[in-house]
Amino acid sequence: MPQFRYTARNSQGQLVEEVITCNDRSSALSQIENQKYFPIKIEQLAGAASATPKPERTSVAQDRVTTLPLSHQFLFTEQLGHLLAAGMTLDEALGILEKRFKNPKMRSLCQSLHRSLVDGRSLSMAMRDFPKIFSPLYVNMISAGEASGALPEIMRRLVIHLHDVKALVDRVRQALVYPAVLLLAGLGLIVIFMTVMVPRLTEFFTQTGQQLPLPTRILLGANHVLVAYWWIGALLGFGAFSLWKVFTKTKEGLRSWDHFQLNIPGYGMILRYRYYAQFSRTLGTLMENGVTLLKSLELLEEISGNEYIRQKMENARKALTDGAILSNALRAEKLFPDLLLDMMSIGEQTGRFSTTMQNIADVYERELDKQVQIISTLIPPFIMIFIASVVGLVVFGILSAVFNLTAGLGSHPH
Repeated sequence: MPQFRYTARNSQGQLVEEVITCNDRSSALSQIENQKYFPIKIEQLAGAASATPKPERTSVAQDRVTTLPLSHQFLFTEQLGHLLAAGMTLDEALGILEKRFKNPKMRSLCQSLHRSLVDGRSLSMAMRDFPKIFSPLYVNMISAGEASGALPEIMRRLVIHLHDVKALVDRVRQALVYPAVLLLAGLGLIVIFMTVMVPRLTEFFTQTGQQLPLPTRILLGANHVLVAYWWIGALLGFGAFSLWKVFTKTKEGLRSWDHFQLNIPGYGMILRYRYYAQFSRTLGTLMENGVTLLKSLELLEEISGNEYIRQKMENARKALTDGAILSNALRAEKLFPDLLLDMMSIGEQTGRFSTTMQNIADVYERELDKQVQIISTLIPPFIMIFIASVVGLVVFGILSAVFNLTAGLGSHPH
């Protein structure tokens, strides 16, 4: 019967290295997990033949699930965390999830992860095969949980983290839905009015043979340009978009564009507050779960989604490597507000850094909610004023022609 040497962590986080005798690698994995160990490495000793052939792993390209929505990732994490917290082994939990999930992508994901575990890989190693689903932050937290022997607790914290991220994104999206719908409806109304209603009304005025007033002539000219030369506007828009794509493909161009977005009135403030909250929440969560500060900052660079911020964070990480304190390193980059840095400095001095970062995240999530509410309240009136102004100009141009026509009829009685 074959023998397997394994390396694992027990529930106290201590490293365990032993040799066990089992029929195959899958049985070895189950036996290790039954001892409440989290396997890191399993290898069959040389010269020991397996009683059953080792299952062949399909290629990563065949196994890979392209993407999963954040809601599905949250569901997977929540369900796996519940099963592990209930005392199931990782192997058993993934096997149950294979049968429980009806979504083909989620089922395929569970099958691939389960197969990797049977092959002797750790969960974090298996998750690295799916970079579009599991972010580096997610994978590193799982790795920290495996190394410390506290994977169920890490899964619980990941659920809380994903819930906070999802709630933050949903709040911003929901607040901007109504203004966006109102703007699209208003623009559609203006286009229909200019291309359908105005030509029909102006046909009647031109048949009278009278000189049309200036507002009406301007209206007719705008209608003619919109109907006859719309393709020029489309070409200009396409050209501008193409130039923007080329510009943002360069590192300097992307950094300049991302910096510009952060300075847009209103919108830039939302982006900044959203990043302050995400940065604080994520850094606090990583530090709380045993990830080193340098590794945490490296992960935060990757998930920033903004090249300008990423460059600033990279500079701060280099300063930290040279011996600087994090709050001072970030203050030199002039990226974060003084309030955030002062609170961070207090956390560094008191030794309660993780808790302080979570408190900072609470502060800026409240500020984000306030800014989103203010902007979402102010945008609809401005959109309505714009739409009313355009429609008012159109109506004024038509009424000017009507008044001019009635005045002409009054001066030439039948």
